[in-house]
Amino acid sequence: MKFLNVLILALSTTLFSTDINTVRKAYKEAAQDDTKIEAFNKLLTDVTKNDDMTLVAYKGAAITMLAKNESKIKEKKARVVEGVSYVEYAIEKAPNNIEIRFIRLGIQENTPKILKYKENIEEDKQFILKQFKNINSSNLRHHIKDYILQSKAFSDEEKSVFSGQ
Repeated sequence: MKFLNVLILALSTTLFSTDINTVRKAYKEAAQDDTKIEAFNKLLTDVTKNDDMTLVAYKGAAITMLAKNESKIKEKKARVVEGVSYVEYAIEKAPNNIEIRFIRLGIQENTPKILKYKENIEEDKQFILKQFKNINSSNLRHHIKDYILQSKAFSDEEKSVFSGQ
């Protein structure tokens, strides 16, 4: 009986854990299509600050994206502040995680100037440029490269380094 309980627990944890490649894909889709923001957020509903810091950062990004769907300025700002708190917490706990830096860069590059959340763009950009070659996951390399090639934060010269990779 104990074996059966352990097996069920192990299977449920495996089946219900959030796959990072699925999250990356949902993030990209939500960034390109506002109608997919809710689904992206729903994917990360159960993530807490005790989970993997990359997932915590994606949860912050999802909450921040929800601000687009709010009708009142006060509610928009509250969503952004809440989402940013998750991202900054993840950066604090895992400052050398390139994916978390990439997430923060994407948020800072796309938030309105009025929110004054743009102070780490250059820092994160430089971190990504220096650490990109150390990424082992081909999925993550592709994910970040796609962002760089369309980003306004990167110069044409910087982008040209990635276009052949």
